[in-house]
Amino acid sequence: MSSWNAETGVLCCESGVQLRDIHHLLVPQGWMLPVTPGTQLITVGGAIANDVHGKNHHVMGTFGDHVRRLWLARTDGVVVECGPHEHPDWFAATVGGLGLTGVILRAEIQLRRISSPWLDVETIPYSSLSEFFSLADGSEADWEQTVSWIDCLAGAAGRGIFLRANPSGAKEGPNPKGGGWRVPFTPPVSLINQLSLRPFNWSYYQLKRLGARRTVEHYEPFSYPLDNLLEWNRMYGPKGFYQYQSVVPRSAGPDATEAMLREIALSGEGSFLAVLKTFGNKPAPGMLSFPRAGVTLALDFPNRGERTLRLFERLDAIVKDAGGTLYAAKDARMSPALFEAGYPRLPQFLPFRDPGITSSMSRRLFGS
Repeated sequence: MSSWNAETGVLCCESGVQLRDIHHLLVPQGWMLPVTPGTQLITVGGAIANDVHGKNHHVMGTFGDHVRRLWLARTDGVVVECGPHEHPDWFAATVGGLGLTGVILRAEIQLRRISSPWLDVETIPYSSLSEFFSLADGSEADWEQTVSWIDCLAGAAGRGIFLRANPSGAKEGPNPKGGGWRVPFTPPVSLINQLSLRPFNWSYYQLKRLGARRTVEHYEPFSYPLDNLLEWNRMYGPKGFYQYQSVVPRSAGPDATEAMLREIALSGEGSFLAVLKTFGNKPAPGMLSFPRAGVTLALDFPNRGERTLRLFERLDAIVKDAGGTLYAAKDARMSPALFEAGYPRLPQFLPFRDPGITSSMSRRLFGS
């Protein structure tokens, strides 16, 4: 940590610092990061380069909205210092810029003050997409965090569990369990398959439906449920898995989401981790930032080769026809055409690329 102001909540740190380390150090002092994704096990540099979002996008925007300054090393030896008001074009290119404008050395971030590490959480089952959208729209004004798990094997019905939370004024509450679990080895075949997914999804829905209520929860198990299961990716077997996260405009959200769920159910594929939520109307700070007003569906699929890739092509068509795009931070196979259609500020971004930096993603999407 380069510097910390306990009065103002301004943190300056190197880009390799993990979000979890920031929280473990500063939450006891009454401060935390305003925006985090579904895991704390990422670095500050990674959070900026992908302009990550959380369950509170409609209130807090993206990670980049809370970065005051950053220092960027170019391969020609120049260090660029930029922020929302100082060299804002460099800042907008780097936030969400996939690490292609240079190496982020350090960043200055505005944290938020909190009264406790606990959240007031409400769990609500829903049995249709119309119920989900009613809950999502009706929760934005009064709830800071909103998210839902959806049973993607239930087809277009859209059965799921909606979660919403606010910072709690509780002076004490349950603490996260220490230790954690680790998947000890990679099984010869994926443990995530039709034989396991269908009973798991049914059981999870019934358990949460019967337990629907208001509770006080620590921020860690609520916000980062998988961080306590290390190397969980091993469950997908030696072929691994694909992540697929889309966003479509709110007006197209119900129809596009229903169409995607129908395709997934018909394909026989399934996602153990299926998250459906809405984004707020806050404009993103980065030229290539993913969040925008609309509906996002995040899915994980076991890698079954061509069968899985053919499903993605059908999902791509639905997303593109709806005027949406995919999240580059989770992508491994998006086409250049879909990327260009979904990121209209790409021509503005390209002049800021560092010619000395390339990646497998940039070669696939940009040709270099």
